[in-house]
Amino acid sequence: MYRSLDVGDTARVVTPSDATEYRLGTVTDVTYSTPHTTHARHYTLRFPNGTERTYPADRVARRTRADDHAALEAAFTQAAVALRDACRIAHDYDPDLSSGTASLLRRLVDLTRLRLGLPLDPADPARAHTGTQDGGDQ
Repeated sequence: MYRSLDVGDTARVVTPSDATEYRLGTVTDVTYSTPHTTHARHYTLRFPNGTERTYPADRVARRTRADDHAALEAAFTQAAVALRDACRIAHDYDPDLSSGTASLLRRLVDLTRLRLGLPLDPADPARAHTGTQDGGDQ
C-alpha cells in the first residue's frame, strides 16, 4: 500500500549526487498531485546543515536512524575488508606501508566497536568477532 511521507518524517534521497544528499533529511513540505489526493508529487527535505531541497517523490525514500546504523555497519565492514587486503599486499611491498595500513585497520576496528557496537575481527572483518577482552570465547 502506498503511503506518502508526512511533514516531520525522515527520508533520504534514493540516488545521492553530492555529500549533502547522503545525509538523512527531514520532510518539511509535501506537494500533492491534486488537492484531494494522498499521492505526493514532491517532497522538500531539510538536511542537518540547514539546506532545503525539493525532489520528485520517486527520488525520496523513507529512512530512519536504524537504517543509517545498518548502512554504516555494511560500509565499515567493506572498508575493513579492503584495509585487511591492502595490509596483506603491503606486507611484501613496504614494511612502513604495511604497519601504517595495519594501524588504520586497528583504529577502524576499535572505532566501530566503540561507536557502533560492531565487533569486527581484524583477521576476517566480514565475520563478526566473538572473543571477549581476555581472549576467551563467549
